[in-house]
Amino acid sequence: MLHRLLLFSLVLLTTLTLRAGGGMWLPLLLENLNEEEMRAMGMEITAEDIYSINRGSLKDAIVHFGGFCTGEVISDQGLVLTNHHCGFGAIQEHSSLDHNYLEDGFWAMNQAEELPNKGLFVTFIDRIEDVTDRVLAGVTTEMSEKDRARVVQANTAELKSGYALGDFEEVLVKPFYEGNRYYAFVTKTYQDIRLVGAPPSSIGKFGADTDNWEWPRHTGDFSLFRIYTAPDGSPAEYAAENVPLRPRQHLEISLAGTEPGDFSMVFGFPGTTDSYLPATAMQQRTEVINPIRIGMRDRSLAVIDSAMRANPQIKIDYASKQARIANAWKKWRGESQGVAAVNAVAERRAFEREFTQRLDGKPSAREAYGDLLPELNALYQEREPLEITRAYVGEINYNVDLFRIANQLAGEIRRAESNGMEAFRERVPRLLEYLEGFYRGYSAAVDREVARSLLRAYYNEVPADHRSSFATDQLAFAKSYDALIDDLFDHSYLTRGDRLLELLRNDPAAFLENVEGDRAYQFVRQLNGYNERHIVDPYNAYAERINALQRRYMEGLLRFFPERNLYPDANSTLRVSYGQFEGFTGLDGDQYDYQTYLDGVIAKYQPGDYEFDVPLKLRELHQAKDYGQYATEDGRMPVCVLGSNHTTGGNSGSPALNGKGQLVGLNFDRTWQSTMSDVHYDPSICRNIMVDIRYVLFLIDKFGGAPHLVEEMTIVGR
Repeated sequence: MLHRLLLFSLVLLTTLTLRAGGGMWLPLLLENLNEEEMRAMGMEITAEDIYSINRGSLKDAIVHFGGFCTGEVISDQGLVLTNHHCGFGAIQEHSSLDHNYLEDGFWAMNQAEELPNKGLFVTFIDRIEDVTDRVLAGVTTEMSEKDRARVVQANTAELKSGYALGDFEEVLVKPFYEGNRYYAFVTKTYQDIRLVGAPPSSIGKFGADTDNWEWPRHTGDFSLFRIYTAPDGSPAEYAAENVPLRPRQHLEISLAGTEPGDFSMVFGFPGTTDSYLPATAMQQRTEVINPIRIGMRDRSLAVIDSAMRANPQIKIDYASKQARIANAWKKWRGESQGVAAVNAVAERRAFEREFTQRLDGKPSAREAYGDLLPELNALYQEREPLEITRAYVGEINYNVDLFRIANQLAGEIRRAESNGMEAFRERVPRLLEYLEGFYRGYSAAVDREVARSLLRAYYNEVPADHRSSFATDQLAFAKSYDALIDDLFDHSYLTRGDRLLELLRNDPAAFLENVEGDRAYQFVRQLNGYNERHIVDPYNAYAERINALQRRYMEGLLRFFPERNLYPDANSTLRVSYGQFEGFTGLDGDQYDYQTYLDGVIAKYQPGDYEFDVPLKLRELHQAKDYGQYATEDGRMPVCVLGSNHTTGGNSGSPALNGKGQLVGLNFDRTWQSTMSDVHYDPSICRNIMVDIRYVLFLIDKFGGAPHLVEEMTIVGR
């Protein structure tokens, strides 16, 4: 018995020790849950310095950039730093063959040259409040999921109505711990965001697909924007008379660098994690669904990459789309490999056995929670065939632009049917703007070949009873698969943007009529309509049952693992993660240092290659060792750095801070197997990749010739 107690204590101690560095924590709760551990790891500031509602704190320098990335304010004039890939859409929008900012970079030499970006915004968090009791008032365990949702919705609406808000302010109420707790976020959004600077893609995307999710890394993944306000300092839409924001807080920037073992902290808006999935669901995701998605994107990327290499205009037009498709493709591969490498499924099953053991001897607890895992496992197994078809069809809708535009127009037609023709006419200017942007970068020839490659999987891999009879008949009528694809693209308004736009401008009613009768539109709607009724609807019915059980399971974990301080899954809300700057031992046994240098960029240099070309000026600066104040003590130019911070999508652009809360890096990626941290964080191999801030400043100053931007920053530790 003593031996068993000692063994259990050792396992518990190991678990708690390894937890350091894991988790995505609400800044509101750091003082109670994390501050002691953070200070023991080397943090020199306090939780109040990180999050305060009484004075300026670090959270006041962090922005949700565009709703999809993170950014940070780095000057008292509203200068914002984020990733190159976060600003990529804006950079691309301003690029042309005559002014190719993707290829040449862009640096505003004064504020008059900064470029506005319609639709781009940043959001600050003013404060966070625990509103669990108010949101869950009146909720009982006996309620159905629909009744529970109605009560939560009504309580949330009443709660939000009690906030006095100004223009551009909002209250977001978000569920945490699978809906066992709720927090309100009071936000303020600024909509005049201007492009200030960006390196060429040969720096900002150096390594592109080959190096994505890899280490060693040598990418200068950053861009600069500025927040503008009305002359009185309030948020405002773009106007020529607007002025730079005077922020409540901006980050200090340290040139002191980092050492292995130094404390690191990442602040941002991580998107989604599933840290408490049952082992059965984790195995299904990584061994069944991910391989399907990966295979579909293999096909799509092969077509797009070939077209981009052959045509400079397509290279510009499809750069953002290619990057978007490739990002998830490689992430899924790393996630599956990482989970397998560390035997995460078996570890999750061991955790579930421990949960069951903690219920032993507690009859009421066993009655409440004892059947949850078996029920969850059974539901995931029953749902798997639907999940497989959903993956195939989802990838077709995501990768084939013909499907994307058909789905968008289907929504417009539904709104016109519901609200009438006059309401649709009022929407025409916005729809025109959207379609003009879509077709500006659209190649029907490329999309045709993507569709030819991907739709084959629908006919060959999806079970017959999961396929639309309409889609099956169209293939039979066309006599051959190639004839079907060519017919869809040759006889559709949707592949002829100029004609579609002309119709919309001149006769909105005819536009709707012609789209509804369009050959390709009908094909997409019939295929997706069948899929929605026979796949998506039953899938969602399963999801409702699974979510209810998962919420009760999470309730049980919180109740029976109090010593673990379980962190809530990411949900695009403001979080803090912390760890150390450190390298790692790879699954191959090789040791990887925590830092890379400009020498590594030059070593990878391949003249003319779209992934590994290096601008002449950067090569000249390296040759001359002209690094200014940004070099290390031994004269090298640092480029990227590793840390053990728990990150995910949405943390792109997050500041990497040292123990003093000073900016030392810019988060932009994870290592290959680290992508598994969305379902299983393992501190032995999970690493986030950051641009060293000294490389960012060197590129702005010495390469970009924009020292005036560095001069407006607060630089310390020279």
